[in-house]
Amino acid sequence: MTLGKIAIAVLGAGRWGRHFVRHFAQHPGANLVAVVDPHGDRLTTLAQTLDLPPTVVLAETWEALPPDLPLEAVVIATPAATHFDLIQRAIAQGYHILAEKPLTLNPTECATLTQAAQERGVQLFVDHTYLFHPAVLAGQAVIQSGALGDFHYGYAARTHIGPVRADVDALWDLAIHDIAIFNHWLGMTPIAAQGMGKTWLQPGLRDLVWATLTYPQGVMVQIHLCWANPDKQRRLALVGSEGTLIFDELQIGQPLTLQRGQVGHSTANFPPLGLATEAIAVPTGEPLGMVCDRFLTSIHNQTPVPAATGATATALVRILTALTASLHQGGAVVPVGGE
Repeated sequence: MTLGKIAIAVLGAGRWGRHFVRHFAQHPGANLVAVVDPHGDRLTTLAQTLDLPPTVVLAETWEALPPDLPLEAVVIATPAATHFDLIQRAIAQGYHILAEKPLTLNPTECATLTQAAQERGVQLFVDHTYLFHPAVLAGQAVIQSGALGDFHYGYAARTHIGPVRADVDALWDLAIHDIAIFNHWLGMTPIAAQGMGKTWLQPGLRDLVWATLTYPQGVMVQIHLCWANPDKQRRLALVGSEGTLIFDELQIGQPLTLQRGQVGHSTANFPPLGLATEAIAVPTGEPLGMVCDRFLTSIHNQTPVPAATGATATALVRILTALTASLHQGGAVVPVGGE
């Protein structure tokens, strides 16, 4: 059976939204019917750059869209503070939703939207892009094989010079990527969070954050986040009793490596044993393209994708909320709330 094209509108044509426009304009299973953005010049430039057909409606507000516009799904690529109202409105109108991360800035709002989407029978799909990254998926297979042994701890660094956000701090801008990967690889969520940070550029918005997460079984993770550091890093590692799995996004040709090795206990010297470096094969594929494709499939099948559900999004926002509380409390250890 041939599946019909899904009629989609993209709300927000900024730094990330324009990529959604590009993918859905080219996807054979999508019919891009509208792009909404308050900046008219941005819409014009985007339409020219992507050579969008004249049938795509360009509007500066949702209200300006034609009332008879055929529409089945919307992409929300606007600032996170606007997500709740926009997604709630889309759910009420029966549209399927693909939302940029984080779902909202409040875990209670996330849970409300998740329940509302379930009751309305629409797909609420959250763009946790890295959970669709081929290297992350390949890493998951390594972990499931038992190659790391028992989990010990994890660490990550996500640093660069800009872009600097004016609406959220470095924690809310950057941390969700690495937290999502650690949760996915470990197969669990943290029970406690601790955050320390520094501010240089904008009062009230931390430019540097050190985030420490404690998972069940004593596994600890530390994440270094900064948007004011010219030493660009996109590196994450999970350490086990038998080796370390490393995802270095900046190593384009070989982003995933398994460093095998363990500490010997046969003598008092604790000698290193079984040292070896193994490059893990990673299939090709653009993560955001996979996100868009899976979103369309979830609509056709009416089947949620676990990595993108509202429940997954809510758990991530709870962790970020706990880290924020810790930052406000001078680095105190804060429990991560559950259901």
